[in-house]
Amino acid sequence: MLVTGLSRLPVCCSSLRAILRSQRPYSEKRASDAITERVRLFESLRERRCQHRTRDATEQALIIQLANGRTVKGTAGVTTPLLIAQNARVKGALVSRVNGELWELLRPLEADCELHLLDYNTAEGKQAAWRTGVCVVAGVLEKVIGAEVCREGLSKSGLYCDYVLEKSALSLPELEARCEEAASQKLPLSRLELTSQEVRELFQDSHLRLQLIEEQMSGPTLTVYRWGDSIGVCNGPLLPHTGLLKVFKMLQASPVTLSSTVGSSHVMRVMGVAFPGEREKEEWEREQEEARKRDHRRIGKDQELFFFNDVSPGSCFFLPKGAHIYNTLTDFIKSEYRRRGFNEVVTPTLYKTALWERSGHWEHYSENMFTVSGDTDTYALKPMNCPAHCLMFEQRLRSWRELPLRWADFGALHRNELSGALGGLTRVRRFCQDDAHIFCTPEQLEDEILACLDFVRSVYRVFGFSFHCLLSTRPTPSLGEPKLWDHAEKQLERSLEQFGERWELNPGDGAFYGPKIDIQIRDAIGRQHQCATIQLDFQLPIRFDLQYVGEDEKTHRPVMVHRAVLGSLERMIAILAESFGGKWPLWLSPAQVMVIPVGVSCESYAVQVVHQFREAGFMTELDEGVGATLNKKIRSAQLAQYNYIFVVGVKECVSGTVSIRTRGGNQLGQRDTEEVLASLKHLRDTRSNMEDF
Repeated sequence: MLVTGLSRLPVCCSSLRAILRSQRPYSEKRASDAITERVRLFESLRERRCQHRTRDATEQALIIQLANGRTVKGTAGVTTPLLIAQNARVKGALVSRVNGELWELLRPLEADCELHLLDYNTAEGKQAAWRTGVCVVAGVLEKVIGAEVCREGLSKSGLYCDYVLEKSALSLPELEARCEEAASQKLPLSRLELTSQEVRELFQDSHLRLQLIEEQMSGPTLTVYRWGDSIGVCNGPLLPHTGLLKVFKMLQASPVTLSSTVGSSHVMRVMGVAFPGEREKEEWEREQEEARKRDHRRIGKDQELFFFNDVSPGSCFFLPKGAHIYNTLTDFIKSEYRRRGFNEVVTPTLYKTALWERSGHWEHYSENMFTVSGDTDTYALKPMNCPAHCLMFEQRLRSWRELPLRWADFGALHRNELSGALGGLTRVRRFCQDDAHIFCTPEQLEDEILACLDFVRSVYRVFGFSFHCLLSTRPTPSLGEPKLWDHAEKQLERSLEQFGERWELNPGDGAFYGPKIDIQIRDAIGRQHQCATIQLDFQLPIRFDLQYVGEDEKTHRPVMVHRAVLGSLERMIAILAESFGGKWPLWLSPAQVMVIPVGVSCESYAVQVVHQFREAGFMTELDEGVGATLNKKIRSAQLAQYNYIFVVGVKECVSGTVSIRTRGGNQLGQRDTEEVLASLKHLRDTRSNMEDF
């Protein structure tokens, strides 16, 4: 049985203040009245919250099931995940997951639960470390460097902090050293959920910070943390104390443009990463080097797949080889559509704003839409297909016998992303999704969700991706009746249970119009990406007054499902390029076969082989170069990532064969041409990732 006392961490504010007072290299000492008042308000609010928790606490016995199946006992309101980790001698835990919900190690458990302890090797552990790291960086920038911090946050690759610093430049090595020194004080971090009014009172002295906070508030409360004398905004679990971070790496400091924010022209952003130790830093550096080698932008340039040009920012120009990959992916999904009962539709690209007002997108999304002025009306390029599909559904009254309707659309979409957010194929302004919408009866919903999940699994297996699902539930605020949400979430949960793959609860992260299932994939080098999504929508069928006549001859409202498997084709190509490292499998490759004749006498036979394989639909080229040795030609073809190199000499000409090498250097020997053609057709048509045959 666990001892249920709560370990208390030392509060070393005096030690931190000593560091902060002794280091002011960038600016003159400024008055700290505002900071002192902010701390006083924070503590006042925290004391008030603690009184409520104490009054409501019930010390009932708990049963806690660990990830290894072992169960332990605890006490509600007393036992913490940290205490359990210490008793179970689990090393490296940074954060936990309680019944699917992320949970700080120092937050007492409240009921019987399943507990997973997460370390730095998990995405959640990394984010908790980086989230705590940015608290440290913000505190050092504010108290040591003398900057005005206006925003903290995380990106996919690390942490960032936006600040304004007058009269001085920022030294990244010195900032790293100061952060490591400050973090070593092992100061605890306190978090509070505050109302919008409390947040305004807390940050009333910083107009820029307050404006940015108000822009990011999506609900009635916001999470605020305190570390030492520093107070900022935090959007998730933190570590128990700063001493769990030993190493900081600052990557760059550069100007940043804050959208729709007044007085932000001098804002800078520092980006970095925080680690529990040197070992994690070295592993991160190896990962970064591997990621640089696999960068899809480099692969796109080296293999002549695509490029970008300022004449159309954020819009990709696919060259022939890139277009081959693009079209092959599209054909793959279309072949699955035919098997799974989807019908493809074609819809316009430009619509009057009246459509977007009707759908609700104009109110919530207009700043991300490109608009065009006509003679009398304003038009917008579509950023999504769903309103057009609703128009198609309402063209006539539908019967229950027609449902489910599964409509797929490969139309071009446009979203006005900020220029600073654009990055290769992963964030573009013009893109295409393997987008589809399903209109079905409530009784058909579970089967449709299960069929969508099976679709995702079959496609991701082809690419070699492992994946897991997230069930994202009702956010705050949300539209629709709570009972409707509860019923829909339960249906999604039942579908996930039947599906049989690993899934987790993602509380409060659903779309405002309905719950959803997000699918996260893991690529060949262990990075996670979210591509596929299955979303329920309660609102568009209401806004468009969509109806069908049921078996009872009464009108009913259909359920609408938004669904994508690849997601954006552009982004999927980037992910695949990096996951394969530019070594495309045969079925997807834009460079499948290179034929190399040995001498002039073999050229006519080589041309015959090229024509034979082109007729069969393979991307086949002839090396007609003169002056290069045979070994150099083979090496060039391998570097260009041709899946197979066919060498044809006099012996091959006479016997009607080819001598085969793979791009990896394997020699498959001399084979009959027809036999090779049949083998490659099999590899292509089965979408195999194998090289040898």
